[in-house]
Amino acid sequence: MFVWGVMAQLYYHPFCPHSRFIRIVMAEYGMEPEMIEERIFERRQEFLMLNPANTTPVLTDGQMVSAIVGANVIAEYLDETRGLALGARRLMPEDPAGRVEVRRLLEWFNSKFFAEVTQWLLQEKVFKRQMRSDQGGGAPDMELVRAARQNIRYHLRYIGWLVQSRNWLAGDTMTYADLAAAAHLSSVDFLGDVPWGEDEAAKHWYARVKSRPSFRAILSDRLPGITPSPEYADLDF
Repeated sequence: MFVWGVMAQLYYHPFCPHSRFIRIVMAEYGMEPEMIEERIFERRQEFLMLNPANTTPVLTDGQMVSAIVGANVIAEYLDETRGLALGARRLMPEDPAGRVEVRRLLEWFNSKFFAEVTQWLLQEKVFKRQMRSDQGGGAPDMELVRAARQNIRYHLRYIGWLVQSRNWLAGDTMTYADLAAAAHLSSVDFLGDVPWGEDEAAKHWYARVKSRPSFRAILSDRLPGITPSPEYADLDF
């Protein structure tokens, strides 16, 4: 039987959506790793030795020789080592077709949604505030912010379309797909950039995910100098 390493560490940034996804997943598994906040723009040598790509999240657990890098890879690893113990609450389906659909949606949110929405809003409105000018910090590029705000609208409509024909995004049960999508939306919602009036079905689905105990730590995250949107921590928004 796999025994979870006592030295598990998660390198993350509080508003990195990929980090948030893994934090929610680990909370669903009842796991409490040591949390190490990483500002990738600082390019710490110790972190680069773990992940030369300089991205978060990164998991070390004492059971693996090398670090486990990237949200999708970590999620697969956790399913392989912990999934069976969850029984009906497993976050990846057991059938091949169901697993394919979850992986497709993970790619949609962790790659496409990130490239079109989350990356730009966080870079311009969060990370640039934390970076020195020689690191690329400064005033936000509002053209990029406006483009991201426009792009999020069709993503919300797509979420709404999915949940009108399914109980959850990938099917009858909650999966990694729901947690990844909700992680990205939570980062953007903190900034007040989610137009919840765009699709009621998407809003109701997010409220279901947001109300889970695994989301509590995420909703308590704050940034100095930025007031979260009124809806951010409101479970009945």
